[in-house]
Amino acid sequence: MKKVYVGMSVDLIHPGHINIIRVAEKYGEVTVGLQTDKAIASYKKLPYMSYEQRKVVIENLKGVSKVVAQDTLDYSYNLEKIKPDFVVHGDDWKEGFLKKTRQQVIDCLSKWGGELIEVAYTQNISSTQLNNSLMELGVTSDVRRATLRRLINAKPIIRILEAHNALSALIADNTVVERNGIGVSFDGVWSSSLTDSTAKGKPDIEAVDTTSRINSVNEIFEVTTKPMIFDGDTGGKTEHFEFTVKSLDRIGVSAIIIEDKTGLKKNSLFGNDVFQTQDSIENFCDKITRGKLAQISDDFMIIARIESLILEAGMEDALIRAEAYINAGADGIMIHSKHKDPTEIIEFMQKFRESDKITPVVIVPSSFNSVTIEEFEEMGANVVITANHMLRAAYPAMLKVAQSVLVNGRSLEAEPDCMSIKEILEFIPGTK
Repeated sequence: MKKVYVGMSVDLIHPGHINIIRVAEKYGEVTVGLQTDKAIASYKKLPYMSYEQRKVVIENLKGVSKVVAQDTLDYSYNLEKIKPDFVVHGDDWKEGFLKKTRQQVIDCLSKWGGELIEVAYTQNISSTQLNNSLMELGVTSDVRRATLRRLINAKPIIRILEAHNALSALIADNTVVERNGIGVSFDGVWSSSLTDSTAKGKPDIEAVDTTSRINSVNEIFEVTTKPMIFDGDTGGKTEHFEFTVKSLDRIGVSAIIIEDKTGLKKNSLFGNDVFQTQDSIENFCDKITRGKLAQISDDFMIIARIESLILEAGMEDALIRAEAYINAGADGIMIHSKHKDPTEIIEFMQKFRESDKITPVVIVPSSFNSVTIEEFEEMGANVVITANHMLRAAYPAMLKVAQSVLVNGRSLEAEPDCMSIKEILEFIPGTK
């Protein structure tokens, strides 16, 4: 019997998928190359269902003989291994970024005389459209919380953008640009204690309590679907930290980052210009361990932020603390620096990855912002957080408009710096 290969991502099954499989089985025995989470995340949003869940669905479709994993957008590896007589695909990949993948398939099949069969695209329906419609309804706390771990496992590096309110979170959730021929977007949001407190007109000294910040989190979750990493400052007293972990885990936050300092919160970028004390390794490890015991789900992450470089305690101290915190149960490490030169971050990553190639590392390049996302990926970082730029961008824009209205005695001159009312009405879901 002839061999037929069908490559699919298949988040949500629709008639278009069924039609392709029906066509494929007419040509022979059908093997579906199901794209893994990693393959899908390389060019679009992580699928709603995991690979394992999608595999169960496809295996039980009439006409499918076998399901194999396709780890890349490129079909070549699987095609070289299986050497199918036919590849069946929808004709919608003749244009756009998938055009390159299509040509790779044609070139590969030509080596053994295989043939590409293209099926007319099923109009007005796609997995992406269905997924977007589903996302408009919102996601459960369990699904949102688990997404961060899935992303870290699926993508070489993930992008997180600060969101201090629901409006900024909507921008983070929906902004997409084309980069190197691929659509690029943010993978999640960062709830910064600095920007949350500043947006409320309060100093960044833990003056805004956890309950108030959770209200901000819930407002963001009402209008977005992507995962959140929560800035937990020092975590407070261990007993309070346990309560915070439970609260965040329950509402669907994916991770909390806590820093190994003690006393009244002082922004790390002050370094030793202000009095700051670092917690002992023993005490901070105890806080991590008790936090892990307090969490409700297996998906929630506690990430330990190391302040050794900020406080000039030295590289060796940072590496010793990283190992200790991981042994205490930390799900990841954040390493921080106040220098514009990324040299010490590069050194830390080199030395840390010599002994630990698995533990996720978070980078927050507020100072060393000349480094690109590709360079961080090459270092071995897993998560890059742009930590305060949405609020910092909003303030000067609002100030400029306020000054313009006063100077001119009217708002006409300020209009070029403002969104139109029409844009606002179209941007906020449900307004029309």
